[in-house]
Amino acid sequence: MPYTVAEIARHLEGQVVGDGSIPLDGFAPADTARPGDLTFAENEAYFARAEQSAASAILVAGEWASATKALIRVPNARIAFAKVLPLFHPEPIFAPGVHATALVAPTAEVHASAHVGPYCVVGEGARIGARTVFEAMVHVGAQVRIGEDARFYPRVTVYPESRIGNRVVVHAGAVIGSDGYGYVTDGGVHRKIPQVGNVVINDDVEIGANVTIDRGALGSTVIGRGTKIDNLVQVAHNVVVGEHCLLVAQVGIAGSTRLGSYVTLAGQAGLAGHLKIGDQVIVAAQSGVMRDIPDKGQWMGSPARPDWQMKRQLIALDRLPDLLKRIADLERRIETIGRTLDTEAGPERKTPPASTP
Repeated sequence: MPYTVAEIARHLEGQVVGDGSIPLDGFAPADTARPGDLTFAENEAYFARAEQSAASAILVAGEWASATKALIRVPNARIAFAKVLPLFHPEPIFAPGVHATALVAPTAEVHASAHVGPYCVVGEGARIGARTVFEAMVHVGAQVRIGEDARFYPRVTVYPESRIGNRVVVHAGAVIGSDGYGYVTDGGVHRKIPQVGNVVINDDVEIGANVTIDRGALGSTVIGRGTKIDNLVQVAHNVVVGEHCLLVAQVGIAGSTRLGSYVTLAGQAGLAGHLKIGDQVIVAAQSGVMRDIPDKGQWMGSPARPDWQMKRQLIALDRLPDLLKRIADLERRIETIGRTLDTEAGPERKTPPASTP
């Protein structure tokens, strides 16, 4: 559906600079934009490319002017980009109802407005809220509770007793509530500790493809409201993740670790078990966290240290080859000086004086 520049500006509460009647029917980056497309620019280099492109209008966050393009001026072009993109690419609409191939237990409660797709399974006593969507082959275990407006992509598995809130999105292949990794050595064998807890996922969480979130051994593994989890993340048993955290691809969190709110764990960061990570902490990619971290720190490295400390060590390591070369040069010079002094002193310098009786 096309929108005019003025209509999009009203949607974004932005300001039109130029012709507000230009129709727009798509959104594209500057290098692939065509007439009728909207693009965006958040810095001078982006704006130069956008102005030279075929796009009809530009979202801008600065005081730039253009003689050839209509502009929509907003406080933050990237935020505006996130808000306007759904206008051109709306989510698909799923018809209410249960597909003929789905298996819904007699004691399960599925809201009449929910969509249960092909080959889905809904276990005994499960409750599925209004307008929630299960795409194909979603498996929901017994006594699961899922709120309203949730969306489950194909092949998601939710183990029994899990609790999932409103507006939660779970991408393909994710597993919620599998057994935690708990064993005790008994007589030379590893005896499994039964995992009898559950998983609690609060409102507005998004979970990426092939994420695994283990159920608690006792009690709950908890994902806080508004947290966003990237693909291929492992959350172990009894972990508690605070609100609005960002867990990037291939992060691993060991059992019983607690994260505060607004924590960012960059790609492949690993956290040991039974740690406490404060609010607004950022852990850099591929870091290994072995100890508690207070609020608002930025940490990096393995084992992770405060970033300023680790950066100094990395700079020192970068200088190490030159330092070793200088030390080797100094050793050679000292050895040469020593040989010269021995030669100048003559044989008597090398012969210790005779002892006096």
